[in-house]
Amino acid sequence: MQVPLLDLKAQYATIREEILQAISDVCESQYFALGPAVTEFEDKIAKYIGSKYAIGVSSGTDALLVSLMAADIKPGDEVITTAFSFFATAGSIFRLGAKPVFVDIERDSYNIDPSCIEEKITEKTRAIIPVHLYGQTAKMKEISKIAKCHKLEIIEDAAQAIGASSNGVSCGNFGNYGCFSFYPTKNLGAFGDGGLVTTNVESIAEKLKSLRDHGQKPRYYYNMIGGNFRLDSIQAAVLLVKLKYLDKWNEKRRQNAAIYDKLFAGSVVQTPKIGKGNICTYHQYTIAVPQRDDLNKFLTGNKVGSAIFYPKPLHLQKCFSELGYSQGDLPVTEKICDEVLSLPIYPELSAEQIEFAAQTVLKFYNNN
Repeated sequence: MQVPLLDLKAQYATIREEILQAISDVCESQYFALGPAVTEFEDKIAKYIGSKYAIGVSSGTDALLVSLMAADIKPGDEVITTAFSFFATAGSIFRLGAKPVFVDIERDSYNIDPSCIEEKITEKTRAIIPVHLYGQTAKMKEISKIAKCHKLEIIEDAAQAIGASSNGVSCGNFGNYGCFSFYPTKNLGAFGDGGLVTTNVESIAEKLKSLRDHGQKPRYYYNMIGGNFRLDSIQAAVLLVKLKYLDKWNEKRRQNAAIYDKLFAGSVVQTPKIGKGNICTYHQYTIAVPQRDDLNKFLTGNKVGSAIFYPKPLHLQKCFSELGYSQGDLPVTEKICDEVLSLPIYPELSAEQIEFAAQTVLKFYNNN
């Protein structure tokens, strides 16, 4: 049996005609940058997330970048975040000349540890970027309390967490900025790059709309320096089709995760720990295991897809060497980077495929 890590063709086969019609409609309209499809998508995704405003942008990375720009993050400012995330989280901070300040993560959730944040706050700290990693909300009650006390902006990196929530509040509503990615592999994926910023503040929404279009308002009048962060109409059209199925797909991911949890119970495999009140969307089903690299090779040899998200923490990456971090500075993060492995979790998996993947993992440890 073969179990790929992800099979986008399987999803496409179920909605092919709808997708082709949506793309055809955009081609007939000849609106390709922003336009009616983007406006309709923004309205519907805002309702889905529960925010007042949603601003479509060109990628999840640009969602972070334009949010930092809207929050007036400048060279020399400090932004607290996690080193256990995709590069864009810290890279966007660095691109603006600001300094990413890394703090450690929780052992169970892999999300930023709120108890480590306050000691890193200085007079230069301007914002916190918590990451809702793998589809689980970070501890936003504690983080929001710290941010409010120190008058810091919260910019949520919800790139992996569309549809996730904590105690009834959806990701994207805990701060003034919620950043989402529609990269093709995401739970809600476009046919290329795409992103979104949510906010509940009208003035911020207007600023974001201006910044995504070079800072102009009205056209050819520039009050600020923005960029070309527009969402393409074809991507919005594809996302409009997929949005109708997102809840069903996320629920199937949770069902798949429950099968894995049951099969791994009592074994050496540490399964994902979901916090009380959290609804996880399982962008990844990530286990923590000993002999991770050997297991990864064993799975590949047995035609089971797996991937390491992420093998090297951001604070130890060469491009951030000038920040002065060393091995041992974030011990939990560094240990987790040696242990985590993500298994197939996409909605179209069969129960037989999930069982085969899990039994292959267990077979490795039974043989060692």
